[in-house]
Amino acid sequence: MVQAAKLERIPLAAVRRQAKASELSRVVPECCGLVWNALRAQQVKAGRQVAVYWDSTIRLEVGVELLGPFEPAGEVVLSATPTGPAAFVTHYGPYGALGAAHQAIRRWCEAQGRAPAGPNWEIYGHWQNAWNADPSLIRTDVFYQLSE
Repeated sequence: MVQAAKLERIPLAAVRRQAKASELSRVVPECCGLVWNALRAQQVKAGRQVAVYWDSTIRLEVGVELLGPFEPAGEVVLSATPTGPAAFVTHYGPYGALGAAHQAIRRWCEAQGRAPAGPNWEIYGHWQNAWNADPSLIRTDVFYQLSE
């Protein structure tokens, strides 16, 4: 069920990329690996993995929520999730089926007379071993920034 809320920023350590849709299944995990290596090197407490899609050309930031101080390292920079009004939904299932969650938010926006206004992003649940056997349990929260 799609919901709306006013969101606060979540600080991130992230890598910036431009990618084609067909490259995302490679680019997102690759970038997460770079970020996790930097976080481990600094022994930073961290949260969930995040991908922020800034525009339709798939200019993105892939990162990890920061739960402690972090110094930028190489390609890994400080960033944050978008703030303000957003529509969101929780998707359970394989990443390849995330399109349904995005479509649900777009349909909700149309029905509510609300307009997406900028980026959308995904926050991925912490991997659970049970997900290997049952991918229907995989949790991803999908967000779309809305106009005021």
